[in-house]
Amino acid sequence: MTLRSTISTPEGKRRYVRRLFATIADRYDFITGFLSYGQDRRWKRRLIALAGIGHTDRLLDLACGTGDLLFAAAPDARTAVGLDVTHRMLQLARRRAVKARPADAAGCPLTGRRSFVTGDILALPFGESCFDVVTTGYGLRNVSDLALAIHEIHRVLAPGGRLLSLDFNKPDNRLVRSAYLAYLSVVGSALGFVLHGDPDTYRYIPESIRQYPGATGVARLMEAAGFTDVRVVPLLGGLMAIHVARKPGLYSGRGG
Repeated sequence: MTLRSTISTPEGKRRYVRRLFATIADRYDFITGFLSYGQDRRWKRRLIALAGIGHTDRLLDLACGTGDLLFAAAPDARTAVGLDVTHRMLQLARRRAVKARPADAAGCPLTGRRSFVTGDILALPFGESCFDVVTTGYGLRNVSDLALAIHEIHRVLAPGGRLLSLDFNKPDNRLVRSAYLAYLSVVGSALGFVLHGDPDTYRYIPESIRQYPGATGVARLMEAAGFTDVRVVPLLGGLMAIHVARKPGLYSGRGG
């Protein structure tokens, strides 16, 4: 079975992604920097700036990996929680953070600068309206049900809460898209072979982009889920993008 066919079904993609990220966790930061042409941290700083995080905000970072976005956001937030389905990713992140704190009776995390939770974006282990800001870097493209993931984010956001997502885009221009995916396939195959002895390891990225609806399609799904003020901020000439969206309602401005 080919990689493309393996990830063509929700269950196949779910199993493959979980196995993949457990395999690459210790190389994740290197690969992210390499494939982003060294721009990854700058893009994440841009996302945090767009989020406008304040000292009353409760923040959730999804598919947090080793914690880059979480650590960038935590100094400005009331609470900052990182969630990832890959245990090894959280082990690496916890080396840079305090011990995770418990949740209250409503399922919302208690006050604390930084904490980590093992969990699935498709079934977030939090009650409704627990967070004022949800961020994710390269998270939505990897879920097996994108519409459900966006609905779950909408559920845990408080009225007036913001969603910000950084990810690869799928260029509309056919020639640009073909060249972009070919580059990622060649480079990914070489890296996968050198680092893991398996050329398919990082070929997953261009294959996942082929199945991804692209920035415009994701924006439509956000609007369908009930988000408003949805906009796309293009990066790297449109090869990457940040989505910014808001859950309707009045921001509560809850303090600590």
